[in-house]
Amino acid sequence: MFSGHVRLTTVIRGFVTAGVVYMLAAPDETFAQQSVRRAPEIIWEQLPPLPDAEGFAGAFAGVVDDTLVVAGGANIAGEKWNDQFSKRWFDSAFLLEPRATQWKAAGTLLRPCGYGVSISFNQTLVCIGGSDAARHYADVFQLTLRDGRIVVTPLPPLPRPCANACGALLDQTIYVAGGIESPGASNALHTFWALDLRSENLRWRELEPWPGPARMLAVAAAQAGSFFLMSGADLHASGGKTPTREYLRDAWRFTPGQGWKRIADLPRAAVAAPSPAIPFGTSSFLIISGDDGEKVTFAPLKDHPGFPRNSLAYDPTKNVWTVAGESPLSRATVPCVPWRNSFVIPNGEVRPRVRTNEVWTARFAGVP
Repeated sequence: MFSGHVRLTTVIRGFVTAGVVYMLAAPDETFAQQSVRRAPEIIWEQLPPLPDAEGFAGAFAGVVDDTLVVAGGANIAGEKWNDQFSKRWFDSAFLLEPRATQWKAAGTLLRPCGYGVSISFNQTLVCIGGSDAARHYADVFQLTLRDGRIVVTPLPPLPRPCANACGALLDQTIYVAGGIESPGASNALHTFWALDLRSENLRWRELEPWPGPARMLAVAAAQAGSFFLMSGADLHASGGKTPTREYLRDAWRFTPGQGWKRIADLPRAAVAAPSPAIPFGTSSFLIISGDDGEKVTFAPLKDHPGFPRNSLAYDPTKNVWTVAGESPLSRATVPCVPWRNSFVIPNGEVRPRVRTNEVWTARFAGVP
C-alpha cells in the first residue's frame, strides 16, 4: 500500500475460509461445496510508523474526514524492567492522510489520556472515558479536523468514570461495556451503557448488563444486528492485596429488544485484543491476538515472548469459534479502526511493558 513498507500476505485457513467463501459462493451450492473453494487471503501491510520511538498503548484512534487520527495513549520510556518504572500518558494527536508517507502532528487533547473507547462515526472520532496516572474519567468528546488540527467538542459524560472498557457502534448507537472506575479499583465494572447518536437529546442510558462476570479489557463486536462482548478479565482482591486477574473465555450477545444471550466460549482468552473485532461477511468476525493469560507469571519479564498470534473466528449462524490462523502481530490494548476497506491496528503492546510505533492494516484479498 505504501512504498517502502512491509507487505505480508497470510492465508487464514479453516473457518475463515469457509465463512468468507460462503458469502461469495453461488446460493444453490451446499456449504460443503462452498468450503472447498479457493481459500481467501488476509493481506497484512504496514503503514508509516507513528513518530514516537516507543509508540503508544491505549491511544484513541479513528477516522475523521477520511483521515486516520491517533491521539493520546501511554508508554514506558527508559528503564522498563525494575519493580518501579515510569509510565507516561500523552495528549499528542497525529493524522495520516490517504496515500501519505508520514504522519503529521495535529495538535493536542485537552489533557493526557488513554485507555478509553474509540468510535468512528460520521467522519468524526468519539473518545469515551479513559485515564491518566492519577484518575479515570467519565469525559466523552468528539474529534473533528479543522485546517489539519484536531478540534475537541464535549459530549455527554458517562454515568461514572471508566477506563479499560470496550465498545462498538451498532445502528448509530454506541454501546460501552465493563472497565474499571479508578486506578486502584479492586473490582471490575459490571455496567452496560448506550448512547443513541440519532437522539436530539443526547444522554447515556444504563442498560441491563450481561449475566456473566464483571470485566475489563474485553473485546467488543457489532455484527448481524447485535453487540457482542467477549473475554476480558475480572478482578479479585482479598486482604488488602493487589487484585489478581481472572482471564475470561465466556462471550455474550446483546440484541436490542431481545436482551442478552450467552454464546459459545472462546477457545482461549483474548484479553485486551484489538477491539472492536474485525467483521467479515454479513455476520462473522475475527479477533486478532490478545493476552491469553498463559504467560502471566513468565520470568524474567524482559524475555517474555509476546501474546498469541493466532486469530479467533466466530460464526454466529453456527455458534462456533475456530482458531483461524496466525497473524504477524502480537498486540494488546489497542483499538481496531476500519479505514478505506482495511482495518488498522495502530501501535499497542507487543508484550508486557513494551509498546511499538508500528501501524498495521489487514484487509481481505480481492477488496481494492
